[in-house]
Amino acid sequence: MDNTTWISNYTGQSDFILLGLFTQFKHPVLLAVVIFVVFLLAFSGNALLILLILSDTHLHTPMYFFISQLSLMDMMYISVTVPKMLMDQVLGSHRISAAACGIQMFFHLTLAGSEFFLLAAMSYDRYVAICHPLRYPVLMNHRVCLLLMSVCWLLGSLDGFMFTPVTMTFPFCGSREIHHFFCEVPAVRKLSCSDTRLSETLMYLCCVLMLLIPVTVISSSYSAILLTVVRMNSAEGRRKALATCSSHMAVVILFFGASFYNYMLPASLHTPEKDMVVSVFYTILTPMLNPLIYSLRNKTVKDAMKKLLGVQSLFKKE
Repeated sequence: MDNTTWISNYTGQSDFILLGLFTQFKHPVLLAVVIFVVFLLAFSGNALLILLILSDTHLHTPMYFFISQLSLMDMMYISVTVPKMLMDQVLGSHRISAAACGIQMFFHLTLAGSEFFLLAAMSYDRYVAICHPLRYPVLMNHRVCLLLMSVCWLLGSLDGFMFTPVTMTFPFCGSREIHHFFCEVPAVRKLSCSDTRLSETLMYLCCVLMLLIPVTVISSSYSAILLTVVRMNSAEGRRKALATCSSHMAVVILFFGASFYNYMLPASLHTPEKDMVVSVFYTILTPMLNPLIYSLRNKTVKDAMKKLLGVQSLFKKE
């Protein structure tokens, strides 16, 4: 290969090609329709949950404040990846510019990192509510909630600011085809023709911290909650405490399990196909499931829904 050709390959076309999900399936149109329906359900479900929490004064508590922030993150999360993927399928163009790829990567990292710490903040909120109910209004006042939320966004954005510039400044001198449906760091990094071992090690260590700190907070909070629940004399009190905590634990297991696979398992256990399936799970399916988990088993949310839709007033007239 002469120097001219090498330089052309190294610096030439700055766009990447997102191969996406649809090449892996025999019925891409059907898959696109299913993903579009899931996207609508996720977006509308989270938007409705935010609307309920804002409109109903019974939901103006720290727990529901954090749930509304989780819904906001999920709406942004699914909007970062799915619309581009569906447009590519409809228009037949799978190109994404380096700038757009970097923006997508930054928001994905920021939102994922923020959600880790938000889930930890939510578990701490449940710990204070159940273990220290008399001090709850003081320990979890509005100012504290805003501070915790700000810390979650700040720590999440650090993840995005650290790894997006590093990944996007790697030299890409070969194929620019990303075996993924969005610009995720491991998938983009595989295209680099330079030594990325230092970056991989740093990201692994960062992910250990990003997962270890929230997991420690969550484990400590729920250990204390379980001890408190066991000592409760009231069976009804135990049932309510476990009901509120079980919803949160379901979300934690879904989100952290997929993230653990993507960022902490050795590269030898990864394949592009497995990575895409796991990414679909936590970037598309989890945002759809979260509002269902927090609303279907929550009487207060269901009452707020009836009130918003005017169901209660309708029954009263009859």
